[in-house]
Amino acid sequence: MNARRKKRLALATALIGGVAAIASLLLYALNSNLNLFYTPTEIVQGKKDTGVKPKVGQRIRVGGMVTVGSMIRDPNSLHVEFAVHDSLGGEVIVTYDDLLPDLFREGQGIVAQGVLIENGKLEATEVLAKHDENYMPPEVAEAMGQTHEKLEYGSEQKASY
Repeated sequence: MNARRKKRLALATALIGGVAAIASLLLYALNSNLNLFYTPTEIVQGKKDTGVKPKVGQRIRVGGMVTVGSMIRDPNSLHVEFAVHDSLGGEVIVTYDDLLPDLFREGQGIVAQGVLIENGKLEATEVLAKHDENYMPPEVAEAMGQTHEKLEYGSEQKASY
């Protein structure tokens, strides 16, 4: 092999190695920022089709209804703890150390995003409350066993536009 071919081979090898390194770093960055949606039952028992449970330390989102009577507030701080359940009987404890949304209340649908600190317990970094009783994200509606129907407007509402 002559010197020119050796240079080309070294350049091609370096280029392939560089692309592989960039691709692996990109996949690692995307994987660490991935937020998967789980229902309380899926967190406790695993996904229905695969049986996979989220791992402790994994960033996830959980959606369901706030269990009535489960909210515990710390009177000296913003810390609050409550349970979220779904129609299949699964329940997850959510802890949150910030202001809750104005629409948050017991018996209401929410989505909490955070880190799973132990099986069945989520430390939330964000809590979202649904804005009215007519709309529910499809994932939460499926988890709650409800149908996701199109919102229908009455004649009075149509006339106002």
